[in-house]
Amino acid sequence: MGVIAGLMFGFLLWFVFRYGLGGFYTVGPSERAVLTTFGRAQRLGERTTLQDAVSEALRPDERERYAYPQVQVIRPGFYWKFPWQDVHRASVATSTASIGFDPEDPQANEAGQVLQAVTKDQLNIGLTGQLRYTVSERNMYAYLFGVKHPIAHVMGYFISVLRDRIANFSGPDNPVENVAIQGSAAEIVQRISINDLRKHLRDLGEHMNRECASAAARYGVSLDAALITGIDPPGDVESALAAINTAHNQVSSEVSLAQAAADQKIVMSRRAVEIETLNAEAEVQPLLALAEQLQALKGYGPHVLSAYVRNARLPLFQKAKSLVLGNNAEVRP
Repeated sequence: MGVIAGLMFGFLLWFVFRYGLGGFYTVGPSERAVLTTFGRAQRLGERTTLQDAVSEALRPDERERYAYPQVQVIRPGFYWKFPWQDVHRASVATSTASIGFDPEDPQANEAGQVLQAVTKDQLNIGLTGQLRYTVSERNMYAYLFGVKHPIAHVMGYFISVLRDRIANFSGPDNPVENVAIQGSAAEIVQRISINDLRKHLRDLGEHMNRECASAAARYGVSLDAALITGIDPPGDVESALAAINTAHNQVSSEVSLAQAAADQKIVMSRRAVEIETLNAEAEVQPLLALAEQLQALKGYGPHVLSAYVRNARLPLFQKAKSLVLGNNAEVRP
């Protein structure tokens, strides 16, 4: 009897230490946790992620497929759980990975450093850059229970969207480059999509951010930013591409100089027209003023205007060397 009592006391003591004191747990500052009871996560009623802002980026045909239950998220602190409960933790700190990183095969894509893609003109290029991501606190169920390897899914989704964009990318039109010079370097270089990609890396990154905005609703991982830092063509076409770019720069320079010269001539012509217009106005204004004065004098009487004309002739008569009268007789002073 004493042995049985001792065994029961020992079992009770072990149970207290194992599940009583051992039931305390902590959640770190950069962690979030979800508590499960007999394997079922503590949910917030019947609410799903479709009722949360995290699903706003989903297309209508995706909403039914990515409807995850909303669960109670445990924030940093000190807690205690029952023996039949388990704690599932996840770090919400921002992580950085190369765009070529493959979680399932670290040696793929040149050890995760360079991602291969094909442009619309069938040029195989290597992409380098970084991707920042973090676990979405608003969709912890998808990250912990809905997807087996969420990071692998996110990287695969990002790479597929990026390669599709690379294969169909066309930069905005440039008026200088669209000059109709048949067979010129400016026309040839437009057909090389790698030049568009290099000049519009920022647009490419913004497109990736928009397209991947639904990653949090899909896999429980939010993509904070995608930064494409380099686009390199194959080595055997690098020299040819450099020569084409040089020719394109020369053509663009000549076009810019011609446009500048034309603009300068247009400005000079406008200025000359303005000067001649001002000169003509300067000559017309005295005549207009004289006409107004004569009109005003005419209003004072019928003989005032004749007297004004007679008085105006006197200075001219003094300066004249000869005077021709109406009867064709010449009178010399």
